[in-house]
Amino acid sequence: MRSPFRRPSVPDASNRQFKVIVMRYVSLESKKDELLLAARVLMMILFVLFGWQKLTGFSGTVAYMASTGAPSPELSAVIAVAVELVGGALIAVGFYTRPLALLFAAYTLATALIGHRYWALQGMDQYVAMINFYKNVSIIGGLLLLALTGPGRYSFDRK
Repeated sequence: MRSPFRRPSVPDASNRQFKVIVMRYVSLESKKDELLLAARVLMMILFVLFGWQKLTGFSGTVAYMASTGAPSPELSAVIAVAVELVGGALIAVGFYTRPLALLFAAYTLATALIGHRYWALQGMDQYVAMINFYKNVSIIGGLLLLALTGPGRYSFDRK
């Protein structure tokens, strides 16, 4: 008598289908801390570099803030430098990561809405602003994941 429970056929390991199926179940848990460190550093490179640029070209930063209609351009520039340069460095080293990631998500949303208003533009300007707007949206997604997962073992916040 045959068993009613048939064992499914297992594809050959050299088969492309097998590799796709296996990748679906691969766990990166053993590399979680290293990947969180890489994610923090890679995400914050953007903020630290542009925060430094805003600081060293402060008068240009103020002028840009004024051109976007940002409230109080000088104060907005100071906030941008502090958040991007100082906050970016703190997240990169994993210090107060979760609350700062949430703050950065809100800041990034505000900069998208104020500085990348593609819906009010036309032509190539609209296209460039739309790319930057949705890059900000993607970065917000990464920041929310970082707020959820925390910084990992290689950080000042480690548990």
